[in-house]
Amino acid sequence: MTQDQSLPNGPDLAAGVPLTDLAGGMLVGHVGEEEVLIVRAGGEICAIAAHCSHYHGPLAEGLVDNGSIRCPWHHAVFDMRTGEAIRAPALSALTCWRVEQRDGRVFVHEKLEKLKPRVKLPADVPGRIVIVGGGAAGFAAAEMLRRVDFRGSILLLSSDPEGPVDRPNLSKDYLAGAAPEDWIPLRPPSFYVEAGIELHLGSEVTDIDTKACVLSAAGRKLAYDRLLLATGAEPVRLSIPGSEQPHVHTLRSIADCRSIIAATKGARCALVIGASFIGLEAAAALRAREIEVHVVAPDKRPMERIMGSQMGDFIRALHEEHGVVFHLENRVTRFDGLRATLSGGGTIDADLVVVGIGVRPRLQLAEQAGLAIDRGVLVNEFLETSVNGIYAAGDIARWPDPRSGEMIRVEHWVVAQRQGQTAALNMLGLRKRFDAVPFFWSQHYDVPINYVGHAERWDEITVDGNVVAKDCLVSYKRKERVVACASIYRDLASLEAEVGMERV
Repeated sequence: MTQDQSLPNGPDLAAGVPLTDLAGGMLVGHVGEEEVLIVRAGGEICAIAAHCSHYHGPLAEGLVDNGSIRCPWHHAVFDMRTGEAIRAPALSALTCWRVEQRDGRVFVHEKLEKLKPRVKLPADVPGRIVIVGGGAAGFAAAEMLRRVDFRGSILLLSSDPEGPVDRPNLSKDYLAGAAPEDWIPLRPPSFYVEAGIELHLGSEVTDIDTKACVLSAAGRKLAYDRLLLATGAEPVRLSIPGSEQPHVHTLRSIADCRSIIAATKGARCALVIGASFIGLEAAAALRAREIEVHVVAPDKRPMERIMGSQMGDFIRALHEEHGVVFHLENRVTRFDGLRATLSGGGTIDADLVVVGIGVRPRLQLAEQAGLAIDRGVLVNEFLETSVNGIYAAGDIARWPDPRSGEMIRVEHWVVAQRQGQTAALNMLGLRKRFDAVPFFWSQHYDVPINYVGHAERWDEITVDGNVVAKDCLVSYKRKERVVACASIYRDLASLEAEVGMERV
């Protein structure tokens, strides 16, 4: 008899399981048709949805720590008792169930009511908060404000004509054709209406009067009590002959991605300029569409500056196994129609070009407003800028890193989300320090690479496992202290490294 693959895994938790089955700390079962994870931490037993609300990661393979559970895939964190998503990239709470212990067995009963976070707001919260930027940080800030029951006005201004989207997916599954478009918006339009968030798309802010607490956008003057700048970054564009042609694309917005997807129809050969994460994710996505792909970059190895030589060699070999042709220690010097000329003397005829040579933070608005700038908008540990009442988060923010003692700026989606959440709380007067360990993930074919920490430089690299075998934890050390880790299929070790860095 063939088992029905649609049935949930594990025992029926409503019927009860022996307490001894929880000796390992976690057990996946089901209540009705829903998979439920029982978690035992100390003397407490909780029942929570078995999969992360971000990308459906299996929480049973995650890490339980201090009343929370961490997703193994992208390091979202949930409160085990309430299901609240207490750390991005997950934004939606998980369902929890009532648990009963009786006669040496554990029973899972009805679902618990989802509760708003218990946050006591000060009496003098601002009446009107304006957020400039509809990316990761801006959206996460607006969502958090409403999550903690802020009842004042929220105005979210985005220069993009599209609503906030899941940008990491644009260079991964969506570009590869494996993710439908309805996965891409972070929330449907109805969310903003129901949450009372005024979302103004295609709205460019032109100046800020910091003394009057007024900004100008689309010919209107808008007052604010607190202001969050989350203007993000823009792609660095080529400035060589022929680079203005329509077959030459950058990849940042959903409109950019749609243009590239449209260009893949009938395309024979694609040229990716830059061996960055975005560039190589795009290369993998284009190979999934069975297009010939060439990568041109000035580096000796892909991503060596970020991950070192051994990981760089592995990433190159992985892409070559999938048919990508590399032209390293090379640059494109000009385009003549579809023909790209390389500095090394060769040429490539490509009917589609994707440029991934980095991004620049959008600092013009902050500079115009007179905020302190140093390779980013300078903020304190509460993400407040040099002007009281104005905060910055995401790709533009340069903040004091408590682990290195240095000011750093990081262009990671999860960092931007977490900063937006922290800035939201601080605009309400809660004075929460931003001290999260940076994290990002990258996907290359079937190989996920997780990176936790921040290492602009290191003295030593150690490898636990085997990089070539796609089973490793690579540690980057500075003065004998681990400052970052990259991992392949070592999800639990990556989470443990994150916790270790948090406690330094």
